[in-house]
Amino acid sequence: MAVKPLDDRVLVKQSEAEEKTAGGIILPDTAKEKPQRGKVIAAGPGKLNDSGTRNKMSLKVGDEVYYGKYSGTEIKIDGEPYVIIRESDVLAVIGK
Repeated sequence: MAVKPLDDRVLVKQSEAEEKTAGGIILPDTAKEKPQRGKVIAAGPGKLNDSGTRNKMSLKVGDEVYYGKYSGTEIKIDGEPYVIIRESDVLAVIGK
């Protein structure tokens, strides 16, 4: 992949939006909410602190994460939706 996040940022591939509600109602494209869940595809080296050393990233490639609704920058790579977010904007890592 040609995209390499910098500092404490991660590249997340967004999950697909829900097609149906819990009650079975099919949602049109205009009613679907953007997903807040995805998979970490690439991670930066960590944030550079004042002493000149890098803080270790707690996220790694392959982690499934939840992130804030309005956090990050949405981009498209080869027509696929991705979001670049800071590590601090990740709300939770989904256990396997």
